[in-house]
Amino acid sequence: MVIWTPSSVDSRWVRGEARDAADRGVLVPVRFQNAKLPIDFRAVHTIDMDQWGGDVQGAAFRGLCRALEGKLGAPKAAASAQSAARRPVVGICVLPFANMSGDPEQEYFSDGITEDIITDLSKVSALSIVSRNTAFSFKGKNLEMAQVARQTKATHVLEGSVRKAGNRVRITAQLIDAANDAHVWADRYDRDLNDIFALQDEISKAIVAALRLTLLPAEKRALEQRSTNNAEAYKLFLMARQFSVMGNERHQASVVRICQRAVELDPNYARAWAAMALAQREMFARSASDDDGSRAAKRALALDPSLADAHAALGSVHEGRAEFDEGLRHCEAALRLDPKSYEGNRIAALCSLGLRRFDDAIRYFEVASEVIESEFYSACMAVQCYLGKGDIVGAQTAARRALVTVEKVIAAEPDHGRALGLGVAVLATLGEAERAREWIARGRLVDPDNVNLHINFACALVRLGDYDGALDLTEAVIDRSSEGSLIWLETDNDFDPLRGHDRFKAMIERTRARVAGEASRASAAGA
Repeated sequence: MVIWTPSSVDSRWVRGEARDAADRGVLVPVRFQNAKLPIDFRAVHTIDMDQWGGDVQGAAFRGLCRALEGKLGAPKAAASAQSAARRPVVGICVLPFANMSGDPEQEYFSDGITEDIITDLSKVSALSIVSRNTAFSFKGKNLEMAQVARQTKATHVLEGSVRKAGNRVRITAQLIDAANDAHVWADRYDRDLNDIFALQDEISKAIVAALRLTLLPAEKRALEQRSTNNAEAYKLFLMARQFSVMGNERHQASVVRICQRAVELDPNYARAWAAMALAQREMFARSASDDDGSRAAKRALALDPSLADAHAALGSVHEGRAEFDEGLRHCEAALRLDPKSYEGNRIAALCSLGLRRFDDAIRYFEVASEVIESEFYSACMAVQCYLGKGDIVGAQTAARRALVTVEKVIAAEPDHGRALGLGVAVLATLGEAERAREWIARGRLVDPDNVNLHINFACALVRLGDYDGALDLTEAVIDRSSEGSLIWLETDNDFDPLRGHDRFKAMIERTRARVAGEASRASAAGA
């Protein structure tokens, strides 16, 4: 089945898959968002889902079932599909649990509990769970349940609160039928923090029972499976994850330290190893560490081959070495396990960008930007991909969308280096040169030692056509850059206008020689 949208129509990969399916006689095309079909598919009957709205009894959905029945040629399978279409779909929006601890810094814990409940309920095939990004967009808002349900197309809303004090935790939760604002289930749990994992299992199973659903044996096992049984290590991981979500490069060293403590408490905690690897790889890329995360990523994958972030972390290591095909292979493994994996999509996009597969990179970046509400990195990087393919209108549209999120982040954290660096490039794309230069001046003052930040500023100046300014900024940090920074300078399409410049070529050659010498000395010392 190929889903034609304005984005997928532009994707060579999607068109290639569709052609292959058509040649084999197994293509079922569906259209959304009024997409203009590729010219060679306009003669193929396509199911119009533009006005579908999620109605499984509607003509469009029934037409899709009939088309699938015809292709499958299996009456039993088709009957099963039609039966599934008639079965009521239970959709749940899990609102962010309120932090009732009296300490704003405990927000990471209540958010982490919410995210894990969303993940747990997503394992139940009879449930349709609203995405984390959409659910967290309601955080702090006083909305009627019916309004939440209308916006998310959910039939039920789960809300609750978390109060953590010392080694005790109290969780209250209630499931509401949005159609009549009636309570389907509610409970309060007072437990020792060490019981937090059993408590999450209880909540998920209680919701399933209240909805009169039956867990399959595999689903029951999946709910009970935890990456750690150490409550303190789990608490530390949630803290590290919160820092990661904020996206500030200054927090990456904290993420590494917190995860190191978590794996000291539980050496087999795969999620903590993966989070550590991703932070180490980011620090290596901006010349803040000599550890590229390889050891931690391999450890995470050995401990839990079913963990999407472990595959993504190893993919990130290969991406940092410019081994883009290998990095993409690991990311594809991550996305088979979790198609909505933020890290899997983000790193797959970076690998695709390194390979100059701009359409694929845009597709991955757009999925990543939908996963986390405050995410700006992928939204900003998509702008570079549009520029790479020569789509100025697409780049400016993406830039305007990205700037909204960047401005919110910088308003909350004026010294947010990554947001400043990527935001300047977005401003340059929109032609806001004066504002871009103001942000550059601010960033150089608040984070003068951040090599990656200066390189991002140089990219922005290239977009503004100020090649001398870009070379000056690059020259200021090039002698402190790591192998990761060098690779990005050599592959980043933003720097293409400088590649024939003698000064730029001299900087690259000098840095390449220095990095090779450092690697040689390190190898000799290790021997």
